[in-house]
Formats: sequence, C-alpha cells, structure tokens
Amino acid sequence: FSSAKFSSSDVLDDLSTSDSKYGLLRNFITNIIDSDIAANKNGGRVVTRFPPEPNGYLHLGHAKSINFNFGVAKAYNGLTNMRFDDTNPAKEDMEYVRSILDDVRWLVTGSTIPLEGQPTPWNGDIRHASDYFQIIYNCAEYLITNGLAYVENLTQEEMKLYRGTLTEPGRESPYRNRSIEENLSLFRAMKNGDFPDGHCVLRAKIDMSSGNINMRDPTLYRIKRASHPITGNQWCIYPMYDFAHAISDAVEEITHSLCTLEFKDHRPLYDWTIDNLIPSGFLTENTTKLGWRPSQYEFSRLNMQYTVLSKRKLIQLVTEKHVSGWDDPRMPTVCGLRRRGYPSEAIKLFCDRVGISKAENNIDISVLEDCAREVLNQQAPRVLAVADPIKVTLLNWPADKVELFSPEPQDASQLANINNGIPFSGSLYIQRDDFFDTGIDGSIAPPKGYKRLLPGGTVRLKYAYVIRCENVIRNEKNEVTELICSYDAATRSGVTPEGSKRVKGIIQWVSQQHAVPAELALYDRLFLTAYPGKDQPDGNFLLDLNPDSLKTCPAVVEQRVLGAPLGCQLQFERLGYFCLDTIHNRNSDGVLKFNRIVGLKDTWSGAATSTASSTVLDSLPKSSPGVSGKEEKENTADSVVVEDIRRLDLRVGLVLSAEKHPDADSLYVEKVDCGDVTGPRTIISGLVKYMSAEELVGRKVVVLCNLKPSKMRGILSEGMLLAASAPIDAGNEVEVNEVVELLSPPIDASVGDVVQVEGFLPPKPDEQLKSKSAMEVWKRVAMELKTNGNKEATFANPKNRLVTSTGVCSVKSLTNAAIR
Repeated sequence: FSSAKFSSSDVLDDLSTSDSKYGLLRNFITNIIDSDIAANKNGGRVVTRFPPEPNGYLHLGHAKSINFNFGVAKAYNGLTNMRFDDTNPAKEDMEYVRSILDDVRWLVTGSTIPLEGQPTPWNGDIRHASDYFQIIYNCAEYLITNGLAYVENLTQEEMKLYRGTLTEPGRESPYRNRSIEENLSLFRAMKNGDFPDGHCVLRAKIDMSSGNINMRDPTLYRIKRASHPITGNQWCIYPMYDFAHAISDAVEEITHSLCTLEFKDHRPLYDWTIDNLIPSGFLTENTTKLGWRPSQYEFSRLNMQYTVLSKRKLIQLVTEKHVSGWDDPRMPTVCGLRRRGYPSEAIKLFCDRVGISKAENNIDISVLEDCAREVLNQQAPRVLAVADPIKVTLLNWPADKVELFSPEPQDASQLANINNGIPFSGSLYIQRDDFFDTGIDGSIAPPKGYKRLLPGGTVRLKYAYVIRCENVIRNEKNEVTELICSYDAATRSGVTPEGSKRVKGIIQWVSQQHAVPAELALYDRLFLTAYPGKDQPDGNFLLDLNPDSLKTCPAVVEQRVLGAPLGCQLQFERLGYFCLDTIHNRNSDGVLKFNRIVGLKDTWSGAATSTASSTVLDSLPKSSPGVSGKEEKENTADSVVVEDIRRLDLRVGLVLSAEKHPDADSLYVEKVDCGDVTGPRTIISGLVKYMSAEELVGRKVVVLCNLKPSKMRGILSEGMLLAASAPIDAGNEVEVNEVVELLSPPIDASVGDVVQVEGFLPPKPDEQLKSKSAMEVWKRVAMELKTNGNKEATFANPKNRLVTSTGVCSVKSLTNAAIR
C-alpha cells in the first residue's frame, strides 16, 4: 500500500510545459488524449491551437489557455498552431495582433523578442481564419446545395422572436424552405455586394425545436462592409465564429480543440458542421480518406478574486482612466503583469497550480503572488535598498575611507555586476522606520521586543558592522534629520567579540557617497474586496477600487543596480521584489523607477476586510518588534490547517464489492478501485447500519488513501470512505440515531481522479501518514470538513468546495453536516 501510486494524479515526468521545470498535471483532457493515442485516433497525433480574436489585450484567463494548449501539445510531442480568429473586421486592429504575439511569445519562451536561430514557439507560420475565407465560402455553398443552409430575410428582431426560449421551441422561418437554386443565387448576391448590411443572412437548416438554442438554425454568414486588416475590401460577407472555427480546425488538422466551458453548448454545432462537410472534399484528404477530424473539449474558465477578467470591465477601467492603460502594472493583462515584473515562469506555475477541470473556480490572487515569490526567490538578485532614507554619520569612521563588503555569490544572468562588492563609508542611509524616536526627553518607550535602532541603542548593518546611536539631530519642527552614530570595528561581517552580547537587530543600509536615487512604485491589489461590486448598489465594481493600489516612495539603492537592463527583477532586501520599469524607467527628475512586483510575504491573508494603507511606509513590510510564541502559534493556526489538507491523498474510488466482515456484523469489507497500479484496495467501513451492500457496490466514492493501514478485526484496511453524518432525534429505543450519506464525486469523474479544495494549491500528499504527528493531520482537517447549504462538501468555509476535475463532490440531502 505504501508504495502504490495512481496514474490519474501523477505528474507527467517527461511531459512538461514549454521550458518550465514545473510538471504538467494529468487531468480529464490528458486522459482523453491518452485514450485517443492508444486508439490511434487521428494517426496518434496531438495538434492544438490558440485562436484569439485580435480585438483586445490578453489577460490571465487567456494565459491559462495558452499555457495548457502549448503545454499539452509539447507534453505529447505535438504541435500548437497560432491562429487569429479575424472574422469581425470592424473590431480588429493590428495593434492587438502585435500585442497578442508578444504575449504568447513571452509566455511560451520568456521573451517578447524572436530569438535568432530559434524556431517560433508555434507551429510554422501565423495563421488566420481569413486565410480560409474562400474555403469557408465554398463550404457554405456546399451546405446550400445539399439543402442544409438557406438565406434568411427576417430582421434580427424577428429572428429572435422565431427562435423561441429555453422552455419553448422555435418556429420555422417563412424563408426556410426556399429552393436550393434561389438560396444559392441569393447567397452569391450577398457575396457580390448586391444587398446592404443587415439585409439578410445565411442560416444553417438544423432543428428549430432543438433543446439547444445554438442548434435552432444558427447564422453562418452576415453582410458587413468593413475593410479587413488582411483581405482589405475583397469580402463584404464574413462567416460567424462558430462556423469558421470548426472549418479552420478541420483544415489545419487540429486533433484536440480546447476551449472554455461557455462553448460547451456550441459543441453540437461544431460537430454538425464538420460531420456535414466531410463528404465535401473542401477539408483535407486525411479527413476524407482516413477519417481524421478535430474534437472539441471544454474546461472551466479562470475566475479570480481581487481583480476582474471581464473584457467589458477592463475596457471601462482603461477608458475611464482608473488605470493608466492596458499595460498598467495593476491590470490582470499579460502586458500589465509583464511590465510589473512578473516572470513568465511564475505565470506558468500559477496556471499549472490552478489546473484544468470542469469545476467552477474562484482563485485567490494570493496564489498568483505566491507563485511569483517562489520563482523570484530563485532568480532575482538581492541588493540593498532603503525606502524613505534618513542619514547616518559615523563619528569614528576614518575620513574618506571606503570598504567593500562581499555578499554571498549570486547568479549574474540578470545583473552583470551583482557579485561586485558593496561600498561602505562614514556617511550612510538607513530606513526611517528602522529608527525609533523616543522623543526629545526620551519619554516615549519603544514597543516590547523592539530590536532595531533607538537613541543609545545598537543595531547591526547587514554584511557590515554594529553601530550605536550617540546623538539625534533635529530640525526646527523637532523632526529627526540625522543620526550621529559610532561603529564597532571588532564586529565586522557578523562577528560578535568575545564577552559581548549578540546584537539581534539587522537592518539594510546604503552608502551616501555611492547611493543611487530611486522611486519605488508600491503597487498593490487593484480592489479592496475579493468580489468587486458584489456588495455594492447595482453591482458597481468601481466602488471597490483600492485608492492605495499605487503609492510612490523615495528611496536610495546601492550602485550595483546601475546598468541593470529594463525589466530587471531584483529583491530589495526586507522590502520586496521589484522590477525596473520597462516604459517609464525614470521619473520626471531622471530618477530610476522600480515597480513593486510582490512583497516578501502576503500582507492580505487572514484579513476579513482590507483597508487602504494610511501612509506610504504602511505599504512596505515591517520588521516585527517581537511576537510571543503563543501569539505566533495562534496567528498561523489557520495556515497550518490549510497546508494539512494538501497533505491528504483524496481520490475518486469505485466500490467493486462489499461483504460483511466475518468477525464483525457492523463492518463491511469492501474492494475499492482507487486507480492504483497494484489493483483494488481493501477498505473496512462501519456502514452496515446505514446502507445495504447492494447500495455500495458500483458506487463512486471519495477515499482518503494515505492513512496508515490498520487491522480491523484481523483484516488490514487500506483507506477510508468519506461520509457526512447528522444526528436524528428518534428516541432511545431506535438503534440508528444518525443519518449517514457517502460523499459522491460527479458522475463523470474518473476513478483515481484527485479530490482537492477549489481555489487552493494542488495537493502534495504524504506517501503515508504514519508518524504520530502526521496522523494528527487528518484529525485537524476533519474538524473543518462539512457540507454547505447546497449539500456540497467544503473545507473551512462554505465556498471552499471539494472538487474533482469534472465538478463538485456532494451528498444526497444533508446540509451543514460534519464529514468524517
């Protein structure tokens, strides 16, 4: 049992996204691809595509699609086509085309610049739906000649009335039964420009009584006189997206057309189009002779907290100037994230952790921020910087003397001179909030446990010496303008002289003589609430804008940053991760401008409500003056439980058999398939009182798979079935005094599919919870598991649902019930 693994959650070790070191997790689509390859469907090939409309800028939702389409193709040694869906010329612009190509290239390769001698990240040339306009037109004529399409003269309003509703069937148009000859003549007249815009459309002839409104004679072509960025004025009729999409996929011999769930109801039309055009000869020879054809599969779109991904809302933010533009570093656009300084590897890691499933999701933006920290911690050079500086003069430092201090060696790929020494002189800058002013008379006491500098106190300057504050210089307003200090020569580079007390406080510094002036753009979350507009009148999301999402702060930085390339990502020690702005890299005074990417830690977590910072320095991380062990434990308890559930190996299982235990009438001995390569597990459960063996067999269940195996009346149990229970008041004479209902995964969930908390990082289960402390993990998690008002299984919060790749786990009837 301890060595058993299950295939459906394994990381594809040899299948990784682009150049990322992070593995591509298996999901329901990779399971489909595995089956297709095994059946030699489409010749065993994997070809995907990314087909954006060139009418806007890409955002994080698109990044998820890019990451998966390119990643899954590379994982299976396949190809990904880059195709623009340019079927609506009125809204298209070459500016968008250039931006989209930059974004895709950056997400896949890490650079917006094509690398000399390197192939493009996509398969061959950039493609366009307009490349196939003649083929698409020929396909439309083929449908007409086969009685499968007709020219419609109803107005848009009349078509809407004839279409029907979700509960009422549609009505056939009076023009539906025109002859093939008349339809062909009218369609050619549409093409030749004989009719004005909106005069008529071409519709598919399918089924006006279909339960799927998309199949009620959908529009295939419309008249639109607009100059096309590529074809110019060659065409005055343009195909609708659904029609062009299916044909383009077929012509390019796409195998797996991957899109988000809002296109699920469009899939029947996608299949109808291809099925009816296979005999036409207009697709490909392989389609006609070998039966190659694309198939559409849908996964859930990305939803995120503390931001908006709606194109309409993003346009509103830009046009009403709530942000500086589409590349504003607070925007969730790919170009905005790139300008802020997010590494492409962090976006890939985020997309991998969000995963691919059919379950609705709402991901906290902290997951993205954590991914940035994880990547930047590995690759961002560390330099000293001081925000809101105050001058320090060392009385006993020799005049004009400069020493060099050598930090730990670092990777020089981002900053060529990162391993040069850091100069130290008798005039320095430290951060203003690293000094506590006790007042002119010394009557103001510092916080308990304060470890930084105060009058008469000591602090260590990182890499350098211990200094003591001897005197405080003030201006006419009694504001501190300078600190007069002394240094201890015997404390160089972390040394504590024998007999001396170790100085605990360590702060950063910059030599005044060698300081580089800088401006820090302290970017924060654009919205104050997780769901902008949800609790506002009329859902006005603008009322939840964070007024402090951008603050600026003067700073000085050590001279090693000189010569840093635009976009260089740096860790300013104790301040956060910063990036040299790629557009306005100097302010109006010629001072270097650095954008804060993320802080060194999440300052939003645990806050029920978040308010804007009152000062610029409130936006910067603070050194803790000292927290007691008890307080620290209380503050971190929630995060411990969150990490606990990621240590659990929860999977979808299938009960193959259930028999009563030979030595215990209250127990079942079940054989459960959990996707292990070693075969079904034996699991003992106490469900005899609550359901029959017949009710168990053939049922999909949720199984905790990494508990330490234990013997129950002589038989080893290798897991636990999860169930919800609630007490019932039926009197003392009733044997069963509670209702128990097994957790059920979605009916289409695969055996072995991972069960995880929606919006949380993917599980990293222990191989086995066998130590005493590890066994406490399940106890802590069990206290937080219950059903919500919708009978869905949740963890710690009614919104944190337990999900598989295909949907939510739930019970039959119990609400607000404990899960055990």
